[in-house]
Amino acid sequence: MQRPARGRPPPWKQRAAVGGGHTHIFLTERKIFLEDKTVGFAVCGSFCTHAKAMAALEQVKARFARVVPIVSEVVADTDTRFGKAHDLMREMERICDCRVISTVKAAEPIGPQKLLDLLIICPCTGNTLGKLAAGITDTSVTMAAKAHLRNSRPLVAALSTNDGLAASAASIGALLPRKHIYFVPFGQDDFEKKPTSLVADFSLVADAAQAALEGRQLQPILLRG
Repeated sequence: MQRPARGRPPPWKQRAAVGGGHTHIFLTERKIFLEDKTVGFAVCGSFCTHAKAMAALEQVKARFARVVPIVSEVVADTDTRFGKAHDLMREMERICDCRVISTVKAAEPIGPQKLLDLLIICPCTGNTLGKLAAGITDTSVTMAAKAHLRNSRPLVAALSTNDGLAASAASIGALLPRKHIYFVPFGQDDFEKKPTSLVADFSLVADAAQAALEGRQLQPILLRG
Protein backbone atom coordinates (compact mmCIF):
# COMPACT_ATOMS: atom_id res chain seq x y z
CA MET A 1 0.00 0.00 0.00
CA GLN A 2 1.49 3.36 -1.06
CA ARG A 3 2.11 5.78 1.78
CA PRO A 4 1.34 9.51 1.40
CA ALA A 5 4.30 11.79 0.76
CA ARG A 6 6.17 12.88 3.87
CA GLY A 7 4.75 16.03 5.40
CA ARG A 8 1.35 15.66 3.69
CA PRO A 9 -1.77 14.52 5.58
CA PRO A 10 -3.21 11.12 4.68
CA PRO A 11 -5.90 11.13 1.97
CA TRP A 12 -8.82 10.84 4.38
CA LYS A 13 -7.80 14.15 6.00
CA GLN A 14 -7.16 16.04 2.79
CA ARG A 15 -9.55 18.60 1.32
CA ALA A 16 -9.84 18.70 -2.44
CA ALA A 17 -11.99 20.17 -5.19
CA VAL A 18 -12.86 18.48 -8.46
CA GLY A 19 -15.05 19.19 -11.46
CA GLY A 20 -13.67 22.59 -12.41
CA GLY A 21 -14.50 24.12 -9.05
CA HIS A 22 -18.21 23.35 -9.28
CA THR A 23 -18.28 20.13 -7.25
CA HIS A 24 -16.39 19.92 -3.99
CA ILE A 25 -15.52 16.74 -2.13
CA PHE A 26 -14.59 17.04 1.52
CA LEU A 27 -12.68 14.04 2.86
CA THR A 28 -12.63 13.47 6.59
CA GLU A 29 -12.19 10.39 8.72
CA ARG A 30 -15.85 9.70 7.96
CA LYS A 31 -15.53 10.40 4.18
CA ILE A 32 -18.37 12.70 3.20
CA PHE A 33 -19.05 12.93 -0.55
CA LEU A 34 -21.43 15.69 -1.55
CA GLU A 35 -22.29 13.84 -4.74
CA ASP A 36 -23.87 11.12 -2.61
CA LYS A 37 -26.27 13.52 -0.89
CA THR A 38 -29.99 13.73 -1.66
CA VAL A 39 -31.38 17.26 -1.62
CA GLY A 40 -34.98 18.40 -1.54
CA PHE A 41 -35.80 21.62 -3.41
CA ALA A 42 -39.11 23.16 -2.34
CA VAL A 43 -40.74 26.06 -4.18
CA CYS A 44 -43.27 28.39 -2.54
CA GLY A 45 -45.52 31.04 -4.08
CA SER A 46 -43.25 34.02 -4.61
CA PHE A 47 -44.08 33.78 -8.31
CA CYS A 48 -41.94 36.72 -9.44
CA THR A 49 -38.81 34.85 -8.30
CA HIS A 50 -39.59 31.48 -9.89
CA ALA A 51 -37.31 32.07 -12.89
CA LYS A 52 -34.39 32.72 -10.53
CA ALA A 53 -35.41 29.69 -8.46
CA MET A 54 -35.20 27.48 -11.55
CA ALA A 55 -31.71 28.79 -12.28
CA ALA A 56 -30.78 27.97 -8.68
CA LEU A 57 -32.28 24.50 -9.07
CA GLU A 58 -30.07 23.91 -12.13
CA GLN A 59 -27.01 24.84 -10.06
CA VAL A 60 -28.04 22.60 -7.18
CA LYS A 61 -28.62 19.66 -9.53
CA ALA A 62 -25.18 20.23 -11.08
CA ARG A 63 -23.61 19.91 -7.64
CA PHE A 64 -25.66 17.10 -6.11
CA ALA A 65 -26.55 13.84 -7.85
CA ARG A 66 -30.09 13.51 -6.51
CA VAL A 67 -32.56 16.37 -6.13
CA VAL A 68 -36.21 15.88 -5.19
CA PRO A 69 -38.57 18.67 -6.38
CA ILE A 70 -41.33 19.87 -4.04
CA VAL A 71 -43.98 22.57 -4.54
CA SER A 72 -46.64 24.06 -2.31
CA GLU A 73 -50.27 23.51 -3.17
CA VAL A 74 -50.56 27.17 -4.19
CA VAL A 75 -47.70 26.77 -6.67
CA ALA A 76 -49.19 23.53 -8.01
CA ASP A 77 -52.61 25.09 -8.62
CA THR A 78 -51.93 28.70 -9.63
CA ASP A 79 -51.26 30.14 -13.07
CA THR A 80 -49.93 33.73 -13.06
CA ARG A 81 -48.47 36.26 -15.46
CA PHE A 82 -45.10 34.76 -14.58
CA GLY A 83 -46.04 31.34 -15.96
CA LYS A 84 -48.31 28.33 -15.71
CA ALA A 85 -48.16 25.90 -12.81
CA HIS A 86 -47.98 22.87 -15.08
CA ASP A 87 -45.05 24.31 -17.02
CA LEU A 88 -43.12 25.08 -13.82
CA MET A 89 -43.57 21.58 -12.43
CA ARG A 90 -42.69 20.01 -15.76
CA GLU A 91 -39.48 22.05 -15.82
CA MET A 92 -38.60 20.97 -12.28
CA GLU A 93 -39.16 17.34 -13.21
CA ARG A 94 -36.98 17.77 -16.29
CA ILE A 95 -34.12 19.21 -14.25
CA CYS A 96 -34.38 16.70 -11.41
CA ASP A 97 -35.51 13.65 -13.41
CA CYS A 98 -37.91 13.02 -10.54
CA ARG A 99 -41.64 13.46 -9.92
CA VAL A 100 -42.72 16.59 -8.04
CA ILE A 101 -44.06 16.24 -4.50
CA SER A 102 -47.11 18.51 -4.21
CA THR A 103 -49.24 17.21 -1.33
CA VAL A 104 -48.94 16.84 2.43
CA LYS A 105 -49.48 13.09 2.07
CA ALA A 106 -46.60 12.73 -0.40
CA ALA A 107 -44.27 14.87 1.73
CA GLU A 108 -44.84 13.06 5.03
CA PRO A 109 -42.60 10.00 4.29
CA ILE A 110 -39.58 12.33 4.02
CA GLY A 111 -39.25 12.01 7.79
CA PRO A 112 -39.67 8.34 8.67
CA GLN A 113 -37.90 7.16 5.51
CA LYS A 114 -35.09 9.72 5.94
CA LEU A 115 -35.29 10.58 2.26
CA LEU A 116 -33.27 13.81 2.32
CA ASP A 117 -29.86 14.88 3.58
CA LEU A 118 -30.75 18.55 3.05
CA LEU A 119 -33.90 20.53 2.29
CA ILE A 120 -33.83 23.85 0.43
CA ILE A 121 -36.89 26.13 0.40
CA CYS A 122 -36.45 28.48 -2.55
CA PRO A 123 -38.23 30.83 -2.60
CA CYS A 124 -39.33 30.83 1.03
CA THR A 125 -42.23 33.24 1.44
CA GLY A 126 -43.18 35.21 4.54
CA ASN A 127 -46.18 32.90 4.93
CA THR A 128 -43.96 29.81 5.01
CA LEU A 129 -41.47 31.55 7.32
CA GLY A 130 -44.23 32.28 9.78
CA LYS A 131 -45.46 28.70 9.72
CA LEU A 132 -41.96 27.32 10.23
CA ALA A 133 -41.41 29.68 13.16
CA ALA A 134 -44.76 28.75 14.73
CA GLY A 135 -44.56 25.02 14.02
CA ILE A 136 -47.61 25.03 11.73
CA THR A 137 -47.77 22.14 9.26
CA ASP A 138 -50.57 22.53 6.74
CA THR A 139 -48.86 22.56 3.32
CA SER A 140 -46.67 20.17 1.38
CA VAL A 141 -43.64 22.41 1.97
CA THR A 142 -44.14 22.84 5.72
CA MET A 143 -44.77 19.10 6.04
CA ALA A 144 -41.54 18.43 4.13
CA ALA A 145 -39.73 20.79 6.52
CA LYS A 146 -41.22 19.25 9.67
CA ALA A 147 -40.60 15.70 8.47
CA HIS A 148 -37.03 16.52 7.46
CA LEU A 149 -36.11 18.41 10.65
CA ARG A 150 -37.21 15.50 12.83
CA ASN A 151 -34.07 13.77 11.56
CA SER A 152 -31.86 16.66 12.76
CA ARG A 153 -30.74 17.43 9.23
CA PRO A 154 -30.14 20.89 7.72
CA LEU A 155 -32.75 23.11 6.11
CA VAL A 156 -31.79 26.13 3.98
CA ALA A 157 -34.26 28.99 3.39
CA ALA A 158 -33.96 31.46 0.52
CA LEU A 159 -36.14 34.37 1.57
CA SER A 160 -38.47 36.27 -0.72
CA THR A 161 -40.96 38.39 1.18
CA ASN A 162 -42.22 41.97 0.94
CA ASP A 163 -42.56 42.23 4.72
CA GLY A 164 -39.19 40.85 5.80
CA LEU A 165 -38.49 44.01 7.79
CA ALA A 166 -42.10 44.28 8.98
CA ALA A 167 -44.45 41.46 10.01
CA SER A 168 -42.07 38.65 8.92
CA ALA A 169 -39.11 40.10 10.82
CA ALA A 170 -40.23 38.26 13.95
CA SER A 171 -40.27 34.97 12.06
CA ILE A 172 -36.76 35.55 10.71
CA GLY A 173 -35.56 36.41 14.21
CA ALA A 174 -37.14 33.23 15.60
CA LEU A 175 -35.55 31.00 12.96
CA LEU A 176 -32.03 32.51 12.86
CA PRO A 177 -30.86 30.88 16.13
CA ARG A 178 -32.79 27.65 15.60
CA LYS A 179 -30.71 24.54 15.25
CA HIS A 180 -30.39 22.97 11.78
CA ILE A 181 -31.89 26.02 10.00
CA TYR A 182 -29.70 28.10 7.70
CA PHE A 183 -30.32 31.03 5.37
CA VAL A 184 -29.18 31.93 1.90
CA PRO A 185 -27.60 35.40 2.30
CA PHE A 186 -30.25 38.08 1.80
CA GLY A 187 -30.80 41.82 1.65
CA GLN A 188 -33.17 44.58 0.60
CA ASP A 189 -33.98 44.28 -3.08
CA ASP A 190 -35.56 47.73 -3.52
CA PHE A 191 -35.20 49.93 -0.44
CA GLU A 192 -36.77 52.97 -2.11
CA LYS A 193 -39.99 51.44 -3.45
CA LYS A 194 -40.24 48.45 -1.08
CA PRO A 195 -38.33 49.40 2.10
CA THR A 196 -39.46 46.31 4.07
CA SER A 197 -38.80 43.77 1.29
CA LEU A 198 -36.07 41.13 1.67
CA VAL A 199 -34.84 38.72 -1.01
CA ALA A 200 -32.07 36.13 -0.95
CA ASP A 201 -29.29 36.09 -3.52
CA PHE A 202 -30.44 33.04 -5.47
CA SER A 203 -27.02 32.67 -7.10
CA LEU A 204 -25.73 31.62 -3.65
CA VAL A 205 -28.26 28.83 -3.04
CA ALA A 206 -25.91 25.99 -4.00
CA ASP A 207 -23.08 27.47 -1.93
CA ALA A 208 -25.39 27.93 1.07
CA ALA A 209 -26.53 24.31 0.69
CA GLN A 210 -22.96 23.04 0.70
CA ALA A 211 -22.13 25.16 3.75
CA ALA A 212 -25.17 23.83 5.61
CA LEU A 213 -24.10 20.24 4.96
CA GLU A 214 -20.78 21.20 6.54
CA GLY A 215 -22.67 22.56 9.54
CA ARG A 216 -22.04 26.26 8.94
CA GLN A 217 -23.94 29.36 7.86
CA LEU A 218 -22.70 30.91 4.61
CA GLN A 219 -21.39 34.39 5.40
CA PRO A 220 -22.00 37.26 5.22
CA ILE A 221 -25.66 36.55 5.82
CA LEU A 222 -26.70 40.18 5.30
CA LEU A 223 -26.01 41.65 1.88
CA ARG A 224 -25.75 45.30 0.95
CA GLY A 225 -28.22 46.56 -1.64
